[in-house]
Amino acid sequence: MISIGIIGAGIVGERIIKQIQQESHVEIKTVYDQQTERLTEISEAYGIPMAKSVEEVLHSDINWVYIATPPAFHAEIAELAASAGINILCEKPLAHNVEGGELMAASVQDNRVRTAMHFPLMYKPAVREMAKRIKGGDIGKVVRVELQTFFPDWPRLWQQNPWIGSRSQGGFVREVFPHYFQLMNRLFGELSFTSHHITYPEQADKCETGLIAHGVTAQQIPFLLTGISGTGQKELLQFKVYGEQGVLTLENWSNLYESKKGEDRQEITEFEQVPSLFEEMNKQSTFLVNFDEGLVIQRYIDHLLAE
Repeated sequence: MISIGIIGAGIVGERIIKQIQQESHVEIKTVYDQQTERLTEISEAYGIPMAKSVEEVLHSDINWVYIATPPAFHAEIAELAASAGINILCEKPLAHNVEGGELMAASVQDNRVRTAMHFPLMYKPAVREMAKRIKGGDIGKVVRVELQTFFPDWPRLWQQNPWIGSRSQGGFVREVFPHYFQLMNRLFGELSFTSHHITYPEQADKCETGLIAHGVTAQQIPFLLTGISGTGQKELLQFKVYGEQGVLTLENWSNLYESKKGEDRQEITEFEQVPSLFEEMNKQSTFLVNFDEGLVIQRYIDHLLAE
């Protein structure tokens, strides 16, 4: 049985509360957010006891804590949780920067607590099916990987908050790209970047508006990454794996398509059921993304955000 405390009651924190309340083997013991009005709203809406501080959460009867705060606070909270012997589920990205991520990875190792990163993409049936087909050779030898992301608005209209559009903590490279970096790492090994170009607006406090990057995987498969915001089109995210015999496309997180030579692409709609994040946590699965893996992704992020 997982007994969990939640630190951070924003949009993402609320989403995971809804998810947890569908799980039979997870109990939310308490929730904390520094914004009192938001904390009260969440507590009353979902019937969860409120804590008055981070320390109160960590001293409650929990064996896991979920860190759902902005990235700048991840390292400090994780170190406190690790010192208290509490296992940690952390929102992505791992930290505000590589230095913070290194402190987190060292702290959990020193205190021998278990860790997991919240990468929902990894628990989608379409993604598991995509991975199975790639590894099973359905599309033949993989010759290229591409990620293309287009955002008409950033922050997205459903995710308006003070930090998500800031250069110091927000942007789509921090918020969206880590999901796909993690998937690419699992499928093809660590990534090496050969070049990248990032575009920032004139306002010094605003996040990136464009990115183009390319490199090779550990298997020497070339990859291309593009991202742009403020464009005149509907939001679109496409992760494509090109093989000699076919192409697999994951579109907008959960729609999977397969193309064959000379044929129109066909949507794949039948998937095997997969365990949820919390089922994996409960059985201490090796499938979980730990802080060491999260730190690898953090290095990619820091590299790409360098002007």
